[in-house]
Amino acid sequence: MQSLAMIDNWPVPTAAAAVVRADGTVLGTHGPTAHRFPLASVTKPIAAYAALVAYEEGAVELDEPAGPEGSTVRHLLAHTSGLAFDEHRTTAAPGTRRLYSNAGFEVLGDHIAKATDIPFPDYVRQAVLEPLGMTATTVDGSPAKDGVSTVDDLVRFAAEVQVPQLLDPHTVLAAQTVVHPGLKGVLPGYGHQNPNDWGLGFEIRDSKSPHWTGGSSSPATFGHFGQSGTFLWIDPVAGAACIALTDRAFGPWAAEVWPPFTDAVLAELRSGH
Repeated sequence: MQSLAMIDNWPVPTAAAAVVRADGTVLGTHGPTAHRFPLASVTKPIAAYAALVAYEEGAVELDEPAGPEGSTVRHLLAHTSGLAFDEHRTTAAPGTRRLYSNAGFEVLGDHIAKATDIPFPDYVRQAVLEPLGMTATTVDGSPAKDGVSTVDDLVRFAAEVQVPQLLDPHTVLAAQTVVHPGLKGVLPGYGHQNPNDWGLGFEIRDSKSPHWTGGSSSPATFGHFGQSGTFLWIDPVAGAACIALTDRAFGPWAAEVWPPFTDAVLAELRSGH
């Protein structure tokens, strides 16, 4: 795909990108796709997928207590537990605000580790990474932000999310469906959004503006971006996913180049080239 070459003009030392269809067909790649990049918050969808495996295995229930008083596994996955961004303190009642929370994902990882008696990094490896052949990926440290991966591995993950093999498709549909609709909140880097919609570990585009995806991205688009200059989106209407990894921290440069890149990718998908 010619549109992927746009990453050559990004103001970053290293970048790699790929587009993969729902059937697993890789439509194009560009850059060093085997290079390992820190994922930052693109770690969260992988951690969430492991949590959903734990749910399907019966190790946890989505509505069992986890985190602050009144919070559940579902609240932690959907950033509605009330936990602060990077602190283990409660700043709102569960289910009342969309408070994006790294701490919430860390509490979630600890909760699943206790329920399964497996350290969470090992659980992620056994539940998601090894079955998908994501041999270059690790989720050591914080399940909110300490993942390291490659474009090649995330192509496998994006194909899985589009046509699930590890999970029941209904579970993945729930993960890309708004949890606690109508809640306001801050989308990091993009300010207050009303509503600030989220599924189970995946951010949902809906009508957010400004946003890190494209102006032509469908409202059904879901995924995540990371402060390390990384993103993964899946657009069900386009029938494809796109991954872009860089080694420059997110900033105004990303807000400037990511949306036109996504729009170019989607235009090329629509044209059939």
